[in-house]
Amino acid sequence: MDDVFKALADASRRALLDRLHARNGQTLTDLCDGLAMTRQAVTKHLAILEAANLVATVRHGREKLHYLNPVPIHQIGERWIRKFERGRLAALGELKRKLEERDE
Repeated sequence: MDDVFKALADASRRALLDRLHARNGQTLTDLCDGLAMTRQAVTKHLAILEAANLVATVRHGREKLHYLNPVPIHQIGERWIRKFERGRLAALGELKRKLEERDE
């Protein structure tokens, strides 16, 4: 999980993940298009994302296609975000119930 947080800490890597979310299965050339980064920088960021299991690659002929792997992000949501939502959702549910009782 530490590798995932470290990978997500960088804005450039988050931008690459956003691009893959918008259109999955892109080549390095596709991902570099329109970015203010060198090809080498994009390659370095992709390697970090792959090491964190946030990006998976598949060779298709001479091309290497990059795909978003949403599982680690989902696990973060389950482990770190959802447990903090429970209390708030319970409080909102209780507030709704009390407001409805008052209106009756």
